[in-house]
Amino acid sequence: MSDPLRDGSTWALSLIAFIGSVFSPYYAWQRRRWGDDQALAEDHVAVNVSLYHRAPGARGFGKWWTMTERGHHALARDRDALRIGPSRLAWMEDGALQVLLDERTAPWPRPVRGRLTLRPRAQPARAFRLQQGGLHHWQPIAPSARIEVDLQAPATRWEGEAYMDSNWGRRPLARDFARWHWARRCDPGAGCRVVYALEPLAGEASALDLQIDGRGSVTAHTAPPRCDLPTSGWGLHRQTCADPRHRPVLSATLESGPFYCRSLLDDAQGGAPWMHETLDLRRFRHPLVQAMLPFRMPRRSRHAG
Repeated sequence: MSDPLRDGSTWALSLIAFIGSVFSPYYAWQRRRWGDDQALAEDHVAVNVSLYHRAPGARGFGKWWTMTERGHHALARDRDALRIGPSRLAWMEDGALQVLLDERTAPWPRPVRGRLTLRPRAQPARAFRLQQGGLHHWQPIAPSARIEVDLQAPATRWEGEAYMDSNWGRRPLARDFARWHWARRCDPGAGCRVVYALEPLAGEASALDLQIDGRGSVTAHTAPPRCDLPTSGWGLHRQTCADPRHRPVLSATLESGPFYCRSLLDDAQGGAPWMHETLDLRRFRHPLVQAMLPFRMPRRSRHAG
């Protein structure tokens, strides 16, 4: 994921590689039919790209969004590389992560094609449990990095600050969480701060407040109080953790859907902007939302490539 429109750039992007896509309606249908143990995660893989462009003087953003799901035939992986359909991620000998993209947007097809190169500054080895049962984990893999973007479609080249993390678990998120709110800010000295507020279906809410320096050292702090942010256009409740005297201010909504929202927050003390995400898993499970998802998340059969 790149940082939000830094270094004078008018571009930003997010990329997620899914094995067992947590937002897949097809995976959800299969789990309901066969049970969690019989539904094969490797049969629901996808590369999600969210690309944003703000033209000079414009108030809104141009957007490219891809999330084509494929089956196990489209997956190949080993210790250093991951291929999902025509796209590939691989660690290089110099320590950089290279991504070769070849995806198409939905519902209106446009190509998103080119190369990304992520160069981590440090890679912490520490992972965090997201709930007491230890069924779900999160790890900041490269909390501070540089990204080089070279796309043929849409045609653009730029560089900026970036971030990389990983989530994994042993059962569906919707079985254990009601919602979560995540935010990250790039700090001076090649470090960053991450705030992760979680609301489980059972038990008390919790939060992580982490300061990660440029060498990858992680310092955990007691999270400040929760504070509300403006509700999204779909009525999603947005929230973060901040000192009430210096709460961030919503500056833009990059992505808005019935169960997910990605936003930019201005730092109240004049620091770097925050990238903020809200995920509402109760909304995700609603039958109407499940019926809507295939329009944004098409699935390709084996013979369709």
